[in-house]
Amino acid sequence: MTPVNEPMADVRDMYMAHTMLRREFRLLPRLVRDVAPGDVERAETVGAHAEQVCSVLHLHHEGEDLLLWPRLLERAGDRATAIVPTMEEQHAAIEETYGEVTGLLPGWRATALDGGRLADALDRLLPALLEHLALEEKEILPLAERYVTAAEWRRLGEHGMARTPQETLPLALGMAMYEADPEVVEALLAELPEPQRSGLTAAARHAYAAHAERVYGTGTPPRVGD
Repeated sequence: MTPVNEPMADVRDMYMAHTMLRREFRLLPRLVRDVAPGDVERAETVGAHAEQVCSVLHLHHEGEDLLLWPRLLERAGDRATAIVPTMEEQHAAIEETYGEVTGLLPGWRATALDGGRLADALDRLLPALLEHLALEEKEILPLAERYVTAAEWRRLGEHGMARTPQETLPLALGMAMYEADPEVVEALLAELPEPQRSGLTAAARHAYAAHAERVYGTGTPPRVGD
């Protein structure tokens, strides 16, 4: 049953997260291939970045599996049963390649050798991820707007935040904010009181700019639309 007299999900933050995933996973294979064999210092920088981006993806999908799909199946009837199994299958396929990537990462970070295998695995992950994100935006987000409450939607974000180390939260937020509409960022952080909200926004922007400078050599890496 659809909740009555409750504010429903504002799904704009999901588009923000998807843009971040598209950008970072598109750039990762080249980052890995550009590390010279044996350059352990650079491999550690790129590898730590890859690990964080992979963790964001894993938590993003885990939250959907645990919190979003059951709600839609309970409330959205045939529209949900027609698409949720496909979402679950895509998650499983992505998770399999994700496991290959995360299995190769520690050895490459430690040695900076055989980066081609890691880059190839990232290449295989990308098209499956892009297909999934596009289908989710087309089919799932309209259902979420109609059948998921704002409070339930917030719990999706809280799931990932609770499992992200506190010291990396500003960076994770900054990654998502980089291409985001300021209005969407403001809505996302609306429950935070001032001056915490402004402080976190500034810290997030600074964290990603500094991180991008280390990883990409610029504080303004290529955007999805570039």
